Amino acid sequence: MSKQERSPVEPTEEHQREIGKPVGYFELLRRNPNFRYLWGGQVVSLLGDWFNIIASAILIAELTGSGLAVGILFAIRMLAPFFIAPLAGICADRYNRKHVLIITDVVRAFIVFGFLFVQDESDVWLLYTLSTFLSAVSGFFSPARSAILPDVTSARELGTANTLGAVTWSVMLAVGAAIGGITTGLFGSQTAFVIDAFTFFVSAAFLLPIKLPGPSSAASRSPSQARFTALRYMLQRPDILFIALHKAAISLLLSSGVQIVLIEISQNYFVIGVGGAISLGMMYCMNGVGSGMGPILARRWTGDRDKPLRISISIGYVIASVGIAILAPLFNFETVLIGGFVRSVGGGIVWVFSTQLLLQSTPNEIRGRVFGTEFALFTLMGGASSMIVGALLDQFPIGSVIWGMSGLSLIPGVLWLLWYVRYNRMKSR
Repeated sequence: MSKQERSPVEPTEEHQREIGKPVGYFELLRRNPNFRYLWGGQVVSLLGDWFNIIASAILIAELTGSGLAVGILFAIRMLAPFFIAPLAGICADRYNRKHVLIITDVVRAFIVFGFLFVQDESDVWLLYTLSTFLSAVSGFFSPARSAILPDVTSARELGTANTLGAVTWSVMLAVGAAIGGITTGLFGSQTAFVIDAFTFFVSAAFLLPIKLPGPSSAASRSPSQARFTALRYMLQRPDILFIALHKAAISLLLSSGVQIVLIEISQNYFVIGVGGAISLGMMYCMNGVGSGMGPILARRWTGDRDKPLRISISIGYVIASVGIAILAPLFNFETVLIGGFVRSVGGGIVWVFSTQLLLQSTPNEIRGRVFGTEFALFTLMGGASSMIVGALLDQFPIGSVIWGMSGLSLIPGVLWLLWYVRYNRMKSR
């Protein structure tokens, strides 16, 4: 193990001075062509992703009429990457990260074309199978996309690039979900699948011009050594481990289960468009707006400074809990949209700031495997949440389920605050 791996990477005051004042969002896009290409591919790819999610959810709901069946679909989408993520993290550290991204885009395009063969209830198995393959291949994409960010940005640009990437995800959630919902509601799921497939080809084309630095020293390690090193690295550094657990908490309490709830609402409470596709798209749209605005507004206070980032994470959980509570009574569609917006503001803060802490604290040679582990935990909790919430909706009133999620979402915020107090004590010794 290298000296850099043995020593924890702390975001010291000297390091903060080295970073200096972060660059602006438009300045980053104008001056950094590598990041501009990466960002352009992200925009197109995410647009297609939300088309696929909306179309798949509406299609499975129409074919089966079961909340559990929808829960299984989302569980598959989350659990398939879980088994791939450790290997994906190793690939992100051992091989050219740009090539990993391009290959996964092309493979996913061909998989999505298979969704066109799902025609009736007897084809549900095919929808599940294709979703498994699609999500598994996507499991290679996410760790590589996270790990490549410091390769194409400077220290001053990293925080801006991370926030812009997350905001782009949110904006494309809003735009892609809205357009995807309208497209699915007006033209059917088959059209949405075709659009999704072609977006992957366009994304791959955007990634081709990116130029990366040479491979890291970690590239010479064997996969078994790399896997063990990643596990040992995180266990020996509890702060890194706890930061990586935030996305798992989001997936368990603020994201995956809520998606099942939103589908239930669009199907049985506020139905707009065929199968509630337009109302589901509108709810996803508001969620995207909230998750984009939250970190941008909060970052005006935090910058890329360690202490404010950590405090804001706990605040984010509280905001998300309030948003779910607003949603719970289902008074009308407007309050549902407002509740989703507020929930996403809090969730976006937790997501972006926990990612920023990992980017600032993890060395390059282990970065892919750390993000791979984080992604594995995220997908595992997402799969569990989808199954649990889907089953609960078949047994209990939807309001009771939502109120329970609101209360439970406060727990990780409290636990993180307790760790933050202890972390500060350890640093002061």
